[in-house]
Amino acid sequence: MIFKFIHTADIHLDSPLLGLARYDGAPVQYVRTAVRKAFLNLIELAIEEKVSFILIAGDLYDGDWRDYNTGLFFAAQMTKLREAGIRVFFARGNHDAASQITRHLSLPDNVRELSCKSPETICLDDLGVAVHGQGFSKAAVTEDLSRSYPDALPGYLNIGVLHTSAGGREGHENYAPCDINSLAAKSYDYWALGHVHKREYRQDPWIVFPGNIQGRHIRETGDKGCTVVTVSDGRIISVRHHPLDILRWNLCEVDASGAADTEEILGRAKEALEVAIAKAEDKMLAVRFHVNGACPAHTLIQNALESFVNNLRQVAGDLGAGNLWVEKVNINTRRMAARSEIKSHHPVESLLKYIRELANDEQAVAGLLAEFTALKKVLPPELYEADGFCLNNTRYLAELLPQVEELLLSRLMEGDVFGHEI
Repeated sequence: MIFKFIHTADIHLDSPLLGLARYDGAPVQYVRTAVRKAFLNLIELAIEEKVSFILIAGDLYDGDWRDYNTGLFFAAQMTKLREAGIRVFFARGNHDAASQITRHLSLPDNVRELSCKSPETICLDDLGVAVHGQGFSKAAVTEDLSRSYPDALPGYLNIGVLHTSAGGREGHENYAPCDINSLAAKSYDYWALGHVHKREYRQDPWIVFPGNIQGRHIRETGDKGCTVVTVSDGRIISVRHHPLDILRWNLCEVDASGAADTEEILGRAKEALEVAIAKAEDKMLAVRFHVNGACPAHTLIQNALESFVNNLRQVAGDLGAGNLWVEKVNINTRRMAARSEIKSHHPVESLLKYIRELANDEQAVAGLLAEFTALKKVLPPELYEADGFCLNNTRYLAELLPQVEELLLSRLMEGDVFGHEI
């Protein structure tokens, strides 16, 4: 017997995408409906592939709702799946646990929620499948739920469903932490995981994070979708990623190193953007430019910064033909200077030495994080959520220190600290 199932997670249905309106020219409505449209793509795919069931490994919703519209939309799609003979099993994640309305929403009888109290096993005897899983009973689950999952059932294809950080991932809270090797030791055939928004997997046994179905901001770049699994005679024979997204986020790196003028940089930006557009597969593209490097053109850019940024946006507009939005432009160019110039200024060299030593001092970096606690309280959430600020991660902060060094050098040289222009 051959059958298929779909593994998906982190749908965040009707995510509000706070702060989007602050960007000039943002296609606000298009972006805000992207997750719902991606979910419709998931439903269509399930019906076209004639899958037997769908597994949702947490964060179907995006926290508490203002009304029932999101739930009613989801219920309507589940009815479509019921008519196609497709079953759905889901476990709550940290965002689902925050929803009060969800607890009272009636769903079609083809949908089954896994228990939040303890691991539950659902046997699909017609397929020879045993689904093991437990949902979140509260938003912050800090214990390893997988420890209590039952042993694999003999004679069944065993699948574990779990919303977890799996030992910790940058940008994700360390919820339901577990060890990948411990999961493998359960002897399940497939682990359907959720919580990490980037696709990750290992084989033998299959332990899969499918990623989310639609990128919601610049930290969620590339294609997003679900995992389609094919089973034959009780064995997994195929595991493949299937894109569902309708909008792609792209961090477009433009290397300005050595560029003599702004036209040369714009040419390089065009080349980088052409590659990004080709990879977007006709999806709408949301781009953030990072223009980096030491170059003679640095002074020209700084003297006419607004003009340069607008020219860069114009290049993108011409190439995108109405199907591209420039979310932001970050200019990190700097003047070209010899190291001997820096070393001749003892205070500057001492400062740089301190920064380099700080990067290797975990205790000192941890102290800096404490200093940022008050800052985080006054920053708007969308700044550190969408723009990548991670003020509770020592590794993230240590990785920023080389950028701090470059920024200091650039600002000092612009102030003619070295006695002449480069």
